Formats: sequence, C-alpha cells, structure tokens
Amino acid sequence: MVHFLGQFVRDFAAAMSEVDSLRPVAIRAREKGSFQPGIGPHPEDWVIEQCLAQLSRSRPLAYAMHAKGVRYGPGQRWKCDLCFGAPPLWDWAIEAKLLRFLGDNGKPNDNMLMHILSPYPNDRSALTDCVKLSGSGLARQNAILVFGYPSEEWPLEPAIEAFETLAATRVRLGPRLVADSGPLVHPVHSDGRVFGWEVF
Repeated sequence: MVHFLGQFVRDFAAAMSEVDSLRPVAIRAREKGSFQPGIGPHPEDWVIEQCLAQLSRSRPLAYAMHAKGVRYGPGQRWKCDLCFGAPPLWDWAIEAKLLRFLGDNGKPNDNMLMHILSPYPNDRSALTDCVKLSGSGLARQNAILVFGYPSEEWPLEPAIEAFETLAATRVRLGPRLVADSGPLVHPVHSDGRVFGWEVF
C-alpha cells in the first residue's frame, strides 16, 4: 500500500503545478491589496483544497472518495486534514503541512519552523501530527505530507532532516518520498517540492 502514498505525493506535486498555472491571486488578510500571482502565497488550507479538487477531477477513481477535516474521534477538537476511503475506518489518514520560509516579498518568515518542528500539541506541527496519527485508529494507514517552496538560500532539506530526526524519537516513519512541482509563476515561490512519509 506504499504505492498509494508514493503516487499521491507525485500527484499532489502535479496538482500544485496545475493550480499554479491558473495564476491564482491571494488577498492579504491584514492589509489592503493582494499578493503576486501564483500558488506560493496562498495559505495551507487553500492549497490542499484546490489540489484535492484538481485531483478529484483528473483522477476520480483514485481520489474522489475523500474527506477533509475529519475528527479524530467523537467529541475531539483535533481534525485530520485528509482521509481517503470511507468511514468508520478510512484507508488512509494524511496530515499535511506547508513549509514556506519566504514571504511574497522575499523576506524570511521567522515562525515557519514552528509548524514543522514544535513539540507542543497546540502548535499543531508536523511533529505532533505524527503522534496524533500513530495513536488515532482513524485509518488503516497514516501519513504525513509536507509541501513547500525551496530557494537557494532557504533549501527545505535541512528542516526536513530535522523533522525526521525528531519524529524518529516518537514514531516510526517510512522512507522519505519526494516529488517536485514547477516551475511556478511566482518570482519568489518559483519551485515546489512535496515530501511524504508513512507513519507507523
């Protein structure tokens, strides 16, 4: 069943390119105006939603049966980003995280590593998502997905390696799966990369 995850990582990267080709424009939340066109400035939830919509259209047999924001259990506030298959025991439960070191203007985002490496559950990081997945019983198989935008000064791999090192103290990860997306239209977020691991 690792085949599904490897294919999903590749297909998600391809969907990022497809969504990006439409030159979507994100609106600034706290100030007037908009960001430069491209998928890069958009928030995590928006990218996941748009990529899943694209995949449901392009590969309906593989991805039409999915749900977003599935609660880990009755009365629980935590929700899983993506589930594939059908309840009550899904085939796959996947948590997805955005890794974007630079803003629309090319300046560093100082808080980004917290979303990947924080050990505190309230930060809802990739690290704590692994722990939630491994103990949930939500699906037959679990996975973590990290998608982001590398740059020459801010490659994604050092953060990914740190995540793998920390995650290995809490859960067992499958092999790292990687797929590239791009070139993308945004001048700063001009390339995309998707990482995936099965979580045991």
